Amino acid sequence: MNTETLYSVADGVATLTLNRPEKRNAWTLTMAREASHWMREAEADDDVRVIVLTGAGGGFCAGADMSLLTSVIEGTRTAEGVSGRRAPLPEVSKPVIAAIDGPAVGLGLALALHADLRIASESARFGTAFARRGLVAEFGLAWMLPRLVGLGAAQDLLLTARLVDAAEAYRMGLINRVMPVEGFHGFAAELACGVSPRSTRIIKAQVAAGLSQTLPEAFEMAEREMLASLTCEDFKEGVAHFLEKRAPKFTGR
Repeated sequence: MNTETLYSVADGVATLTLNRPEKRNAWTLTMAREASHWMREAEADDDVRVIVLTGAGGGFCAGADMSLLTSVIEGTRTAEGVSGRRAPLPEVSKPVIAAIDGPAVGLGLALALHADLRIASESARFGTAFARRGLVAEFGLAWMLPRLVGLGAAQDLLLTARLVDAAEAYRMGLINRVMPVEGFHGFAAELACGVSPRSTRIIKAQVAAGLSQTLPEAFEMAEREMLASLTCEDFKEGVAHFLEKRAPKFTGR
């Protein structure tokens, strides 16, 4: 199964690694199928509380493999066969962290933006690339980028297709943290054990719904979910571990 990806679970964290380091983890249809399989595997595994998406060999994902693009030019594959009309990864209810070392470009940037959080090493680089290939903003980038970094910065990234380093990406809000690669797993593991899985699941749903809700609708959803949370086990544990000054033992219920 895992010919172009690696998958492991430790400390409540499922790590999905794009594993074509000789190609800077350029995206292929095989990789897409494998990655979707592992994301669903992580979603169904009760031992997994956080999912990390990363790349092997000092690179995150350098975009679509050029063979996919040349196959369209040569007529051996249809445009529909490589187009991004749908998200490159399935949606999951658990927090997804894109852990980025090296280039996250084009489709690779889109993968990172579909995560809930983005952490990056100082050697990370980000770019849209599409305008330099005669293509357009794909995988919802034209929708996501303005919401993350503002209209001006989004237009800059999309229209110039220039590369930005981790420091600039952090300043514009494209990424959440800059840290050494060695800290990637620890960051995810702390999230896995330190917060309620039930809370993160509901909060993700609230944020997603809020993008199309009115403020009164968001208030109504929040009140409904808050009342429900006051009867759950994780709420009781959240209060107990604080009062007892110990680490939490959340069950997700």
